[in-house]
Amino acid sequence: MLEFEKNVTFVIVCFKSSSVIEKCIESISSSCRVIIVENSNDILIKSYLEKKFSNVQVLISGDNIGYGSGNNLGISLVKTKYAFILNPDTYLEKNTLKELSYVANILNHNFSILSPKIFNNEVLNIHSMKMNDFIEVDSVKGFAMLLNLSKINFDKIFDEKFFLFLEEIDLCKRIKNSGGKIFVALNSRVQHSGKQASEYSLNIELCRNWHWMWSLFYYNHKHFGVLVAYKTTIIKFLSSILKLFIALVFFKKKNFLIHRSEEHTSE
Repeated sequence: MLEFEKNVTFVIVCFKSSSVIEKCIESISSSCRVIIVENSNDILIKSYLEKKFSNVQVLISGDNIGYGSGNNLGISLVKTKYAFILNPDTYLEKNTLKELSYVANILNHNFSILSPKIFNNEVLNIHSMKMNDFIEVDSVKGFAMLLNLSKINFDKIFDEKFFLFLEEIDLCKRIKNSGGKIFVALNSRVQHSGKQASEYSLNIELCRNWHWMWSLFYYNHKHFGVLVAYKTTIIKFLSSILKLFIALVFFKKKNFLIHRSEEHTSE
């Protein structure tokens, strides 16, 4: 188990997530290196976290460069066999790495992505192949996923044209298209607090909606063509406008913000 931990480097992209990041780090074994990419100019968080945790290195991007770009920056410094992509509002259970190591050995390390089961999110697109300890899937959510770097032969792992949303779904699709395999270790679990890594505000939510629509358009344009991209995005846009109208008329604004955020993370 200790040997597996030494082969794993955690990469966590944050944006002013000091309220949750410590709990996340504390759930990770001190045997594992942790690279945190802070997508802001918050120098204080670097000195604080590096002083408190001996296995942590914090990179200050100076600006919000996006989730995909942030992860690529962190991954560029990974020297271990595996990079574990983790959100700051998640934390590992005690058996998370043990179960991942167990399944990795069963698979003879023949996988591109191996993901723990997210406690409050369902796995997408399950294949008919199912075993007691793991399942093969088409895609996983990006809250927590172990990347086998030797099996992913892309110049940049994440497409940096995605600023926020769908970058992990795009990665999974490219991996599957190239013949790679993606699995979920069913007995390895990660808790995801959800929507706690940043505060709610109307400006932030409007920004998230903009990036969601752009990512939706770009993803469909990239993989399915321009007609599918326009059709899918227009339908989603009209649906969002209708939900916005209903929410603002009949419900409180905060309930609307929470609803929209949950919708983004579930699609």
